[in-house]
Amino acid sequence: MGIVEEAHNVRVLGSGQQVIVLAHGFGTDQSVWKHLVPHLVDDYRVVMYDNMGAGTTNPEYFDFERYATLEGYAYDLLAILEELRVGSCIFVGHSVSGMVGSIAAITRPDLFTKLVMIGASPRYLNDVDYYGGFEQEDLEQLFDAIRSNYKAWCSGFAPMAVGGDLDSVPVQEFSRTLFNMRPDIALSVAQTIFQSDTRHILHLIKVPCHILQSVKDLAVPVVVTEYLHQNLGGGSIVEVMSSDGHLPQLSSPDIVIPVLLRHIRYDIAA
Repeated sequence: MGIVEEAHNVRVLGSGQQVIVLAHGFGTDQSVWKHLVPHLVDDYRVVMYDNMGAGTTNPEYFDFERYATLEGYAYDLLAILEELRVGSCIFVGHSVSGMVGSIAAITRPDLFTKLVMIGASPRYLNDVDYYGGFEQEDLEQLFDAIRSNYKAWCSGFAPMAVGGDLDSVPVQEFSRTLFNMRPDIALSVAQTIFQSDTRHILHLIKVPCHILQSVKDLAVPVVVTEYLHQNLGGGSIVEVMSSDGHLPQLSSPDIVIPVLLRHIRYDIAA
């Protein structure tokens, strides 16, 4: 196993010709895909990894300067693909990883046959003629809460993000992976994500994009999906799912997994 693979806990399952890369969002790790993977391993070679800063990665490897922008994560993704000698893949990116995959696909479009995004947003902050869902004041309160008492913040944030009560298994799962992050790293990652703005590069994304979104999502309003659809540089398709929450592949697998499989297997009609 190479250095990059080891650092990101890369796992490769299945033996199909077509490679699928699964990339998780903030506060989770590759375990968020546990309901999807069994449906893929018979037909695909499945690559999973943990974003640097996830609780499963070595915090000593987290470079605060490198991960102050989403490009740092995109370079990691490209390094993983290079180390595994992946010539092309279907990329499934949840939340921030949707945009991380997009940045990587601008740099190396030859490596991606399509991007499947779940709950992705090019900007979380509201702006003139743009609704991202948050005001700067909301974000400052969020960062202050992480800073002042991380565990208390996790306990409050997990049920809101997942959409469920504290005792539900998906909320407990998300709470566990959130708790596993080192608080200073979690704050830095949250600041990078919530302050990011990738609207200006959307027109450069020529790889076909499948945009999937929960009808109710604390982090990403449904209107954001339409914004992505209108501004991407290549072909795109949107499907709003009847799921609730920002981690629907974990909280509503019965709804989400069939949708995901359909978008993985079928290409946008030319």
